[in-house]
Amino acid sequence: MNKTEAKRLREKRVVAEMIALYCRDNHTGRRGALCPDCAALTAYAHARSDSCPFMENKTFCSNCRVHCYSGDMRERIRRVMRYSGPRMLRTHPILAVRHLLESRMEKRK
Repeated sequence: MNKTEAKRLREKRVVAEMIALYCRDNHTGRRGALCPDCAALTAYAHARSDSCPFMENKTFCSNCRVHCYSGDMRERIRRVMRYSGPRMLRTHPILAVRHLLESRMEKRK
């Protein structure tokens, strides 16, 4: 697996975990089961990541100059990130810290 593909997989994992946390706390109440809206958002985010031409030059979508999410999906993912970001430290501390460090390093560039 090359470096770009590893970054793509890591980004997909982080966004999936954030959506799962948001869904569990706000929709389903069950671990591992996503509501249909959150499942669709996860699939959409993964599809955007799979087709991203800038993956080797960026860390996460939030740091990208080109926002390829549609308006509705962008608002939904923003809501998820705003809610899940601070809570990721509790549920997935290593992923959260790594995401924070990589995002800050990218913003400095």
